[in-house]
This record gives sequence, C-alpha cells and structure tokens, in this order.
Amino acid sequence: MQLLKFLFGIVLVQLVTVSLVLLSPNDFTTVGVLRLTIPLLFIALIISFWFSSMAKQYSSDAINRVKDSFAMEREKLRVSAEEAKRRVEKEAQKNIIKEATSTHAKANFKVGVAFAGVLGVGALFVFAQMVTVGLLALSATGGALGGYYWRGKRLEEKNRLKEISDKSNFKIIDSVKKPPRLEQ
Repeated sequence: MQLLKFLFGIVLVQLVTVSLVLLSPNDFTTVGVLRLTIPLLFIALIISFWFSSMAKQYSSDAINRVKDSFAMEREKLRVSAEEAKRRVEKEAQKNIIKEATSTHAKANFKVGVAFAGVLGVGALFVFAQMVTVGLLALSATGGALGGYYWRGKRLEEKNRLKEISDKSNFKIIDSVKKPPRLEQ
C-alpha cells in the first residue's frame, strides 16, 4: 500500500515537470531556465517533505505493530508461566498430601501396634494371676486409646471447620438493631 502512495507522488512530480517544460518558452535563456528551475526546485522540496512524512508514518506504524506483537507475546508468556506455576503448585500440594497421609498411616499403625502390645501384656498378667497389674495395664491402655481417639476427632473437626471457613464467604448479618441515640 505504501508503494502506491510513493508511486503516485513520483508520477505527480513527473506530470508537473512535463507540463512546466511544455509551458516554458522555446528559447532557453538564463531567465527562461530560471523560470523553469525555480518552480521545479519548490516542487521537489514539497515532494521530498511529503515523502519524508509518509516514510516517518510508515516506520511509526511498523514500530507500533512490532511493539503490539511483542506485548502480545509477553502476555502469552506471562499467562503460560502462571499456568505452569499453578500446575507445579498443585503437584507439590498433591505430593505433600500424599506424604502426610502415608506418614499419618505409618504413625497410626505404630501406635496401634504399641497399644496391642500393652493390651497383650495386660491380658498375660491377668492370666498369670497378677490381676491388679493386668487390670492396671488394661485400663491404662484403654485410657490412652480413648485419649488418642478423642484427640484425633478434635483435630478432624478443627480441620473441617477451617476448610469450611476457607472455602465459603459467609456474610454475617447483624440482626440486632441498635436503638437510636437520643440527643439531649
């Protein structure tokens, strides 16, 4: 498209030059040459400014297009980096949950084995006619198991309440209206 603008300018200059040459007197004296060259110089000056303006506009448009394409590319990179970051965060969170679950399972198994061992020792004492020591071991194990179970339930409820409060936005509506103040 820019080529057509420049071509139009060149053709226009040639037409003006030809028409001035045709309109000039037949005898080329110094005054006749000056009459021909001075208008041609002014026309050349005006056309050069016109071409300079068109070239500046064309380069400005090209720079803006490149800037826009760079901005779009930068935005695409930022979005893809954000998506990759979220993917990595989700993977890390899954791994943390998996590790925590397996650690809790191992710990619960070890605690269960310890309690079963103490219960076995208590039962052995009862069968071995050491009833007081056996009942003491059995009741201590039962109390420890109960405390362990109760603590687990409390932690579960606390985590559940925390999840509920994190996931939902509750609006607290104050249903009690304050009485209007009387100015005295």
